[in-house]
Amino acid sequence: MYDTKRLWWTLAGILLVSFGILGFMGGEIYRAMPPVPEAFVTTDGEVLYTRVDVERGRQVWQTTGGHQQGSIWGHGAYVAPDWSADWLHREAVALLDVYAAAAFGLPYEQLGASDQAALQSRLKEEMRANTYDPATGSVTVSPERAAAIRAVAAHYDGLFGNEPALDELREAYAMKQFPVPDAERRQLLGAFVFWSSWAAATNRPGDDISYTNNWPHEQLIDNVPTGAAFMWTFVSILILLAGVGALAWHYAVMHGKEAPPEVPQVDPLHNLQPTPSMRATTKYFWVVTALFGLQVVLGGITAHYAVEGQGFYGFNLSEVLPYVVTRTWHTQLAVLWIATAWLATGLYIAPAISGHEPKFQRLGVNFLFTCLLIIVLGSMVGQWLGVMQQLGLDVNFWFGHQGWEYVDLGRFWQIFLFIGLMLWLTLVGRALWPALKQKDEARPLVILLFLSTVAIGLFYGAGLMWGKHTHLAIVEYWRWWVVHLWVEGFFEVFATAVIAFLFVRLGLVRAKNAVTAVLFATIVFLTGGVLGTFHHLYFTGTPTAVLAIGAAFSALEVVPLVLIGFEAYENWKASQHRGWVATYKWPIMFFIAVAFWNLVGAGLFGFLINPPLALYYMQGLNTTPLHGHTALFGVYGMLGIGLMLFCLRGLNYRRVWDDKLLKVSFWSLNLGLAAMAVFSLLPLGLMQVYASVTEGFWYARSAEFLQQPLMQTLVWLRVPGDVIFSVGVGALALFVFRLFVGRREEAPVKAGSTAPAQAAE
Repeated sequence: MYDTKRLWWTLAGILLVSFGILGFMGGEIYRAMPPVPEAFVTTDGEVLYTRVDVERGRQVWQTTGGHQQGSIWGHGAYVAPDWSADWLHREAVALLDVYAAAAFGLPYEQLGASDQAALQSRLKEEMRANTYDPATGSVTVSPERAAAIRAVAAHYDGLFGNEPALDELREAYAMKQFPVPDAERRQLLGAFVFWSSWAAATNRPGDDISYTNNWPHEQLIDNVPTGAAFMWTFVSILILLAGVGALAWHYAVMHGKEAPPEVPQVDPLHNLQPTPSMRATTKYFWVVTALFGLQVVLGGITAHYAVEGQGFYGFNLSEVLPYVVTRTWHTQLAVLWIATAWLATGLYIAPAISGHEPKFQRLGVNFLFTCLLIIVLGSMVGQWLGVMQQLGLDVNFWFGHQGWEYVDLGRFWQIFLFIGLMLWLTLVGRALWPALKQKDEARPLVILLFLSTVAIGLFYGAGLMWGKHTHLAIVEYWRWWVVHLWVEGFFEVFATAVIAFLFVRLGLVRAKNAVTAVLFATIVFLTGGVLGTFHHLYFTGTPTAVLAIGAAFSALEVVPLVLIGFEAYENWKASQHRGWVATYKWPIMFFIAVAFWNLVGAGLFGFLINPPLALYYMQGLNTTPLHGHTALFGVYGMLGIGLMLFCLRGLNYRRVWDDKLLKVSFWSLNLGLAAMAVFSLLPLGLMQVYASVTEGFWYARSAEFLQQPLMQTLVWLRVPGDVIFSVGVGALALFVFRLFVGRREEAPVKAGSTAPAQAAE
């Protein structure tokens, strides 16, 4: 086996180097990000937009839902267009028409091929030229381009206003009527979207690639993948193959060195008496179940908007509950219920590990629960008010909708949640403290569990690192610290340590083996996981070095997932033991599902979109929610349910479980998720990819493409999977309800029985 001291030093070194590079590249992003000019002016001296217009325009965009209504630079929702790509294409077409009218007196489309080629060459020269003057802070555009900009701005004014001619387009985009009633706000919104488009088309000083590394694909101005995108894609594939080979060799050499432990005759946890604070976590699991159900309902409504636009089976729901609100709540509740399940597990398991119930622990658990309820309900109300344009721009930042996908909470609610996480860290830490001081084989596992708890508490603070007017590139940098490092990184380390500790306490795994396995897994995962954050930032105004680092290390993220089937097999073998182990069959089955979806959702579908060349064409298409659904719910959601069931087993040890309900829930959730992915999201995404490659990214996200009958049919094909999935949610909710409210039955006390709680005696 491994030398654990060496493993600890290796982990420390990897974290030190990785976060050092992550911090250094943050500074590089700051230096390389596209400027926000003091003014966009014409050569005639007319001011089109100022810096203040762009900054206030972004605040307006945030009140419309931000990333939850269309996207900017590829990050966001998928029904409405990517506004950067949409503006870029509309401006290019409008400018070509201006050129054609002036030179030939005809629309561009009516010109011959040679004349079109000449005008397109002129278009590329003008739109890609960087006229930013650092001395004055201004960007100069020609009067012809200014005319094109005004034409596109008029379109956006009508779209976000109440222009009757655009009613059908608003419906296709799932936008409510009159989304921004204030005319001044609509003009400011146009300024921000124009700036995001300008950065996507304009070459960096002294270079021939744009600030967004030539994203999005736009043939009219030769926005095409860079040489670096090709090269680092090939490098990432090479690293993946090398990593898989090395890990397979390591597994072949190290696996099976020691015989598995002999399973105890009785459940080691059967004498565990839940403390008052452990029992107080029961209400957390009620809320987890309720939020999960609500999230699924909102997901169904959100998916239906992709077909009906502004209605829900004929009822004009968008006027009171628009798409942007349902999608915001759907994505936010996904993170909140999963996080609540994990937080409750920490509160439950800490006293169980140490055997110590600190003074006032139950009060702290109950107080934290109240705070979480206030945060969930308060933030949801604030987001609705923000989208309905009931809040001022500055008030919206604090209490409304920030517009950043997965970090949509107003700043007040963010701070409140961060304080709540600090309270959670304190509660878990004080309960774990006696176990941290105890010198035994399991101590390193407890230390790792505690350190992951500290990381979970602290790393959410990255969401507080931007302000109202922080540059978009910097906001994205810090936002992915939260989404990638907090959710996908340290929560996974916490979960790995918790599962290992549970198996140790059950006597299914030796403590020494668990410690080395978890440390090794953490090292392998974080080696790619920390710097793999950059694969989200290829096209967000970052330098080429970000693309290179992200491509290399995001490939390493996939490496440990390739052999994760062995973990699933080991868990499955553990569930097959006769006797008391059957008590934990369904928590273990959900852990097996975690391994499967880690391989498919995070590994297969994740690497599908991670390499730079693939992501260049796929970012912001349905290939992204394909990965998002199968990884977020398939891995973290299944894990949350498994941990919840394990805790509920301890809280209700002497009750007979309704295995039929859990069986229905388990298979319905897994089959429903698979059907949703295979029959709808995957074919939708692949068809969009083809359109993105052949026509341009703007077309793959356009109403013209998405409203085709075949695409609408593929959207409808989500229904069977959604229905099956909903059956699983209902069965789980009924199980939890009956567990606490239904008929109480004492488990039979019979030696060698396979009944759920036979080991009571």
